[in-house]
Amino acid sequence: MRSTLLVPGALCMALLAGPAAAQPALQPGEVLVRIETQFGAIDLAIDTKRAPVTSANFLKYVDGRFYDGGRFHRATRPDNYTPVLPNRPPMAIIQAGINPARRGEAFPAIPLERTSVTGLKHVVGTVSMARAPAADSARSDFFICLDDQPSLDFGGLRFDDGQGAAAFGRVVAGMDAVRTIQQQPVERQVLTPPIEITKAARIK
Repeated sequence: MRSTLLVPGALCMALLAGPAAAQPALQPGEVLVRIETQFGAIDLAIDTKRAPVTSANFLKYVDGRFYDGGRFHRATRPDNYTPVLPNRPPMAIIQAGINPARRGEAFPAIPLERTSVTGLKHVVGTVSMARAPAADSARSDFFICLDDQPSLDFGGLRFDDGQGAAAFGRVVAGMDAVRTIQQQPVERQVLTPPIEITKAARIK
């Protein structure tokens, strides 16, 4: 059992306001979004300056509370992803989507913001929109990289068209939760059961 240490009120408040409570430093144009899960919170810095179209789309879903009750439903890792070299090397991601009950309310697909335009890259901690084979097909699903993935940048050939995916943010806190989610049970690449997003909201 954990013991309780009694401290003066002022000191207690100082401890509560210590490093664990501090918000990460953001770059100009970044908006902080917190995703809450059973394995902890994941804080995302959404880059509205360099990826305005993709960020606006994501924040529209966040502000509409579409991700509340959503879930992380996919995880890739060495034991469940078969690379096809050279274009599709090993890949480690987790992927999430909106509350399934609200899929009928989803917004139209958005134009692809290429990494050649935004300057953002798919590295560890990058947040990006999931897309279908067609370039302009991203809607509400997003993924988080657990390794560097230049194959997902413009010119990479993980997608046959070479257009890549639309990176639009980065994890600034909670990569431990991301790694824990990635290691949960899967059937092929499907998290079984999916990991619920209890809440996703901007942090003011």
